[in-house]
Amino acid sequence: MRKLAINRLLERAVDQERATRFVTRHGSPIVEGDRATFLWVGEADEVLLRHRVQGLPEPLTMRRIPHTTLWYVSIDMPKESRVEYQFEIVRGGMRESYVNDPLNPRLAHGPFGASSVCAATGYEVPAWTLPDPESRPGELVPAELQSKALRRTVRFSVYVPARFIPLVHYPLLVVHDGDDYLNYASMKTVLDNLIHRGEIADLIVAFVPPGNRLVEYANNAPHARFVARELVPHLSETYPLLGTPSGRTLMGSSFGGIASISTAVRYPDVFGNLLLQSASLVFTDIAFDHGGGAVFDPVVKFVNAYRARPRRVADRIYQSCGMYEPLITPNRSMATVFREAGMEVRYREHRDGHNWENWRDRLREGLTWLHPGEQRFVYE
Repeated sequence: MRKLAINRLLERAVDQERATRFVTRHGSPIVEGDRATFLWVGEADEVLLRHRVQGLPEPLTMRRIPHTTLWYVSIDMPKESRVEYQFEIVRGGMRESYVNDPLNPRLAHGPFGASSVCAATGYEVPAWTLPDPESRPGELVPAELQSKALRRTVRFSVYVPARFIPLVHYPLLVVHDGDDYLNYASMKTVLDNLIHRGEIADLIVAFVPPGNRLVEYANNAPHARFVARELVPHLSETYPLLGTPSGRTLMGSSFGGIASISTAVRYPDVFGNLLLQSASLVFTDIAFDHGGGAVFDPVVKFVNAYRARPRRVADRIYQSCGMYEPLITPNRSMATVFREAGMEVRYREHRDGHNWENWRDRLREGLTWLHPGEQRFVYE
């Protein structure tokens, strides 16, 4: 194999001028086969690469090329991988953290800000996540519901498909972290495209944001009651919906995945389908030292109890997780538990992390499996 570009540079006498030409030519990161080289330029005492990839040292220390201000580090980057990263810069004892790569215009956005993106060979942003002028847009309708269970007014949005006909009964999809799915996972665009192409059925979709997310989503009885006994009846009165569990899907990512499965456990007669993305299915086999802090205590207690007495709470579960996130091991384990409890499970892993673009990229397969349209999606 041809040597990496950075190694070819290091074989030569490198001065600042040559380093500058190298950066201008290659940019950052440099993806070559199954390797990626990250670059940073500037005066510093230390430069660290923050990456959130399970299995790699965190952070990675970058090396400075002598007589230059060019810093670098190379890592394995298997085909079709996608990694979000940032830099930490140390100068004079002061640390500047969460700095995006100034040499890389590609950013991913989330509720806590933006991160730089390294896309490996073979990864492309799915075309069906991008606006298509041919797709007829559905409508996002603002709504609110006074919840007795949560003791507050819940404001949310309802997606109504472009071909909505009042005489037709539609499947219902309830989305935890609804605003984040709309803002960071392009979910309205995805729905417009997949419905227009006939890959999924026309859906009524409720995008519901949380109140105190870490409380309401952690196996919280009031939240489960709100979803099952207040929200679903309210939507059924407002829109023509299918009246059976098979016509209802509950979904969420991370803690939202816990909110979905724990609601289904409390109300197994409501939702026939679950779509779980990187669900925080943390459990312990010995003692209770899970390492997640106090916010995970109710989650671990719930998952431990379910593992002790697994039971069928839905018909089908689409479950996905990134290979590079710490939750990959518990998700692999729980997929088996769900199957053994009598549910049909489609479990998928991809070379990505715990982030919104990973969850966006899985929407097509999850939705087409749970609510297929006339044009069937072919699974690879």
